[in-house]
Amino acid sequence: MKRGKVYLVGAGPGDPKLITLRGLECIQRADVVVYDRLASPRLLRHMKPGAEKVYVGKLPDRHTMKQEDINQLLADIALTGKTVTRLKGGDPSIFGRVAEEAELLVDNGIEFEIIPGITSAIAVPTYAGIPVTHREIASSLSIITGHENPEKLDQNIDWAKLTNATGTLIFLMGVAKIGYISEQLIRYGRSPQTPVALIRWGTRVEQRTLTGTLETIAELVRQANFQPPAVIVVGEVVLQRDKLQWYEKKPLFGKRVLVTRARSQASELADRIDELGGEAVEFPVIRVEPVREAAKLAQLRAALAQLDTYDWLVFTSPNGVEHFFRSLREAAADIRAIRRDAKIVAVGPKTAEALAERGLAVHALPAADYRAEGVLDAIRPELAAGQRVLLPRGDLARAWLPAELTQLGLAVTEVDVYETVPSGEDAAEIAELLRNKDVHIVTFTSSSTVTHLLDLLKQAGEADPHNLLQDITVVCIGPLTAETALKAGIQVHLTAKEATIDSLVDSLVNTAVSV
Repeated sequence: MKRGKVYLVGAGPGDPKLITLRGLECIQRADVVVYDRLASPRLLRHMKPGAEKVYVGKLPDRHTMKQEDINQLLADIALTGKTVTRLKGGDPSIFGRVAEEAELLVDNGIEFEIIPGITSAIAVPTYAGIPVTHREIASSLSIITGHENPEKLDQNIDWAKLTNATGTLIFLMGVAKIGYISEQLIRYGRSPQTPVALIRWGTRVEQRTLTGTLETIAELVRQANFQPPAVIVVGEVVLQRDKLQWYEKKPLFGKRVLVTRARSQASELADRIDELGGEAVEFPVIRVEPVREAAKLAQLRAALAQLDTYDWLVFTSPNGVEHFFRSLREAAADIRAIRRDAKIVAVGPKTAEALAERGLAVHALPAADYRAEGVLDAIRPELAAGQRVLLPRGDLARAWLPAELTQLGLAVTEVDVYETVPSGEDAAEIAELLRNKDVHIVTFTSSSTVTHLLDLLKQAGEADPHNLLQDITVVCIGPLTAETALKAGIQVHLTAKEATIDSLVDSLVNTAVSV
């Protein structure tokens, strides 16, 4: 059997967007991803369908798998012909035991690559507003492991030479030994007043920073019950934090936000959340698919065959636009069949943008109320009995608009161009996050995201999913979504003023300030 290949990849310090492009490629091509707790779980969302994930993480007081066993696991999987990506926190060559893993691969004749990553030694201080070097303060740095017991630390570290060898000292995995480290540095010549910072879970939503001096830091750690993992920075560069804090000042810093939108639309909201300092957890509870039911397809194609008969084409979502054009392609219909004097209507700016991208100018757009009610208000003065309206929508769309148009004497052809179906990826994982209150804000972008989230949590084994949402802030994109949530027994803390992503993001920022 042909042997596989192993990629030993530095996953970066925690923020999944800090992985290298090469590292991301390795995740995407892997048959098996082997990861630990220092690699962001969000990176696993880039795995190809059918790929296997294996957790081998370690905790300070417990090893899920011994290092020797991890080494052998990588070799054993590769010997079956599979491509393996081993995700290691930070950079694999800095206290990452990459040499041990690679040596066994060499012994077994297995091809491998080592992909560098951004080490927490520099990234974590940077996210705390601490540059590890400064032209006027520190022109050199040392990176030291602090994980060993004091006796072994003394064997591996020449404290007399290290203490003043460089302007900045970076200790990794040294929280439990902070007292001993401080004592040794003072003993060998560092001033007791030397600034010190500890940054826990740096670059992540849980990032916390504690500052003091060599003389005070051990007691401050004890009082704060400051736990690993953390990076320790010793040196005058720590004082730069007062001026250079940036990450912790972002409006959504410290907030993990659940995004329930369909994956095809979630990226924009997730990116905005990340940009504002929060962490977006994408859990697409719905999936948008083309209509496949024979009767609905026949109705849709009949409508498309009469494009030249409609006075109005009303689009009530970007999904409606996308799947309308997909249907045109599949039916081999010609967009030029639309009458030159036909009026195109969009429910909101995003829908209008989707139409503009396809060369259709919008005749009417609601001024503010981006719902069916706003659409009707925008076009009512131009409506006349006997006019024909094509309404391409989703299968869960409200019946209100076609009913009102019919009441006014118009001939309405309502066709489903897409269907909304549940998408239950990672439901158990999301339930656990909610159960542990590791999610701070839940967003709902449509009524269907409300109902499907509750259904999927039930399927994940939660008898009463409403309990999981208690004490978690809920933000809805508009009044209809909020109404659905309230009817479902979910407390809504804030509703966006407009049914747009921009307005929803504004609401998230306002909510983050108050929670």
